[in-house]
Amino acid sequence: MKRFVLPLLTYLLCAISAFQSRAQLQTLSGAKIKAADLDKFIKHQMDSLGLPGLSFALINNGKVVYHRSLGISNIESKEKVDANSIFEAASLSKTLFAYFVLKQVDQHKLNLDTPLYRYLPYSDIAKDERYKLITARMVLSHTTGFPNWRYYDKRDEQLYKYGELYLKFNPGSAFSYSGEGYFYLSKVIAKLNNLTIQTLDPLFQQQVNKPLHLQKAWFSSDKYITLHKVKGHVNGKPFDKAWPTSFPEQDSTWFEAAGGLHTEALSFSRFLIALMDGRGLSKEMNAELFKEQVLLDKKSPHYLYNGDTAWGLGIAIKPVDYGVLYEHGGNNGDAQSGFKINKANHNGYVFFTNCDQGVNFNKNIGAKLIK
Repeated sequence: MKRFVLPLLTYLLCAISAFQSRAQLQTLSGAKIKAADLDKFIKHQMDSLGLPGLSFALINNGKVVYHRSLGISNIESKEKVDANSIFEAASLSKTLFAYFVLKQVDQHKLNLDTPLYRYLPYSDIAKDERYKLITARMVLSHTTGFPNWRYYDKRDEQLYKYGELYLKFNPGSAFSYSGEGYFYLSKVIAKLNNLTIQTLDPLFQQQVNKPLHLQKAWFSSDKYITLHKVKGHVNGKPFDKAWPTSFPEQDSTWFEAAGGLHTEALSFSRFLIALMDGRGLSKEMNAELFKEQVLLDKKSPHYLYNGDTAWGLGIAIKPVDYGVLYEHGGNNGDAQSGFKINKANHNGYVFFTNCDQGVNFNKNIGAKLIK
């Protein structure tokens, strides 16, 4: 009997694979699409865009119905991407961090509208008293007035030295995408829990990762990441970067709220499903996350290129002809990512790439799955 076990197992796996390829999936609108057609489309995108590796998941009715780990981790070593492979989430980090922050609000450790300086004065911007207006709500909706990053954004060199933090406008008066605000808020969250940004990730693991069963999601370095992280690529070549950083002194021990999350599509999908279900947050905080906190100017790049008309707390808001989508993109240069969800029918998708062509993939897969 034993000699029949392997052929039987092979037959069953082939049968399951054939069934999955014929399975009817749904786009974000609820329209039908075959798994085989989605496989073909993704393969074409990977080939035409030159994506080395991809982690992708499709959510239908609050469940992951399609999951693929494709390509290679490093074009030189040819090591294959698999379900254990870990990608940089880039700015998708912001949505998960926003959820973590709102749990702190539910625990009455933080108020969305209390100026952050009352919890933790910020010496980096202390000379500009306007910073004392900044709240957690402003950080999560990108209305602090901070630049995205002090070391990379253009500045008035007559007013500000290189590496000096500054305000572009009065906090709360306009929208301007900023990772700096997330960094400040992460320091506040750490302080409120008697921690530092070097010791904050275990609290995230305890309060978010474990309850939501994310399994593979870290904001700071972990042994698992070291063993399974894919290599980033730029212009078709491996990019020599050990860890995403925004400050000269930063290393992998920092809790990088704005772009340091390391994860993969299946784990992040669990978070998106929980978010659509309203699990883990009070009804009030879940509603605040999806609420229009600030309307975007029609000249904003997010409006012009993504069609986003407003921002919630850690998430962009995009109206479509059948309702509203919530989304976020991520771009660390050599690692790019994106997700879109339809809260009304609990459909959505998320992907992670290990190259600089993820933005184009996001545009193309969005066109395929939004319709």
